[in-house]
Amino acid sequence: MKPLILSLSLALAAPLLATVPLPAQAQQAAATPGQQVVANGSRILATLQQRRAEFRKNPAALRAFIDTELRGTFDSNYAARLVLGTHGRGASDADVKLFADAMVDNLMQRYGSALLDFEGKPRLRLKGETPLPGGRGIKVSTELLRDNGAPVPVDYLVRNNGGWKIFDVMIEGVSYVQTFRGQFDSPLRQKGIAQVAADLRKGTLQTASGNGSR
Repeated sequence: MKPLILSLSLALAAPLLATVPLPAQAQQAAATPGQQVVANGSRILATLQQRRAEFRKNPAALRAFIDTELRGTFDSNYAARLVLGTHGRGASDADVKLFADAMVDNLMQRYGSALLDFEGKPRLRLKGETPLPGGRGIKVSTELLRDNGAPVPVDYLVRNNGGWKIFDVMIEGVSYVQTFRGQFDSPLRQKGIAQVAADLRKGTLQTASGNGSR
């Protein structure tokens, strides 16, 4: 998993759709999830470029910007249950939220500032939308286009939960959920959810560094 690409991909898809359900007529006229991924991603990329100097001087402002985009529209609790797998069976909603918040915070703390390191003007291009098996949601296939490298395939898995929300990101076919499930399996077996969340908060346990940071 490429951490820089993952952080950017999460940030780009954060405001996928408003959490307030739209009236039926408005829903019919609304853009598809894929169209909204690209539109919102383009807006966030433009903001990162325009405010690059400010964000470099003020990391707190960058964090506040990313948090504003991410909170409430990324289905972090559902994603956390998928990451926890069997360790989440019987877990309270409070423990799952604790783990979800710690996981996302750790990822953004480690790689948030790297969002400013993309050279040129990266762009997001929509390739298609595919229903997931069992009515679980939709896979939005995109490419992250860069001036200094080959396009990076990025797929967003979304489900309708009070509005379309993202619950997994697949970069070059590698799932964020599956990667973190494998990484956290041993710590969860040894320590439990609350302690792993605490370790993530303290930084003594880190989200996977992947195989590069391009």
